[in-house]
Amino acid sequence: MPISHRHRRSLWPLALSLSLLCSGLVTSAQEGKSAAAARQLTELLDRHKLDSIAAADPSAPDTFVAALYFQGGQLLVVSAKYSVPSLLMNKIASKEYRDVYIDLNAASIPGTKIFVMDSGANGLSARAMESQGADTWEQGNKSMVFDGDPRGAKMSEADYTKAFAAADERYAQLLALLAEHAGKGGA
Repeated sequence: MPISHRHRRSLWPLALSLSLLCSGLVTSAQEGKSAAAARQLTELLDRHKLDSIAAADPSAPDTFVAALYFQGGQLLVVSAKYSVPSLLMNKIASKEYRDVYIDLNAASIPGTKIFVMDSGANGLSARAMESQGADTWEQGNKSMVFDGDPRGAKMSEADYTKAFAAADERYAQLLALLAEHAGKGGA
């Protein structure tokens, strides 16, 4: 049965509402696992007025995680093994988090470093957002720019999605570890 012109006009607001609702669902579905962890960490850093944080990784011996935070703009996170763990443990105990970050970037054990540049300090995004640059992930000697262009990275869409999911999962774990440390009085 055809819909009259009058009924079509009355359905327009419903169609618009459904369209907006669906676009919101797509946006939240594209939000990775690290988004909630990034929100939690940045809220803790803001609350404690910190621009850096560091912690030992209890799941990996001699491995540490550190972050530099530029409020509202960027979160730089590094994780790596360090050859003199007691030195970093002392710096963490003294809340010299920026120094730990610098040490991990400059003198980590080769091949163990993960470095993340979270452009919006809002978790990894598989596609670059207009208001910010693309997020990047470096692990060992491999680097990945999450700009939404798998062909530019010489990858299939499936490989790109798989690489993003793995990076996002690990990044969420690193952020959670830092948030746990900040929440337990590390701040």
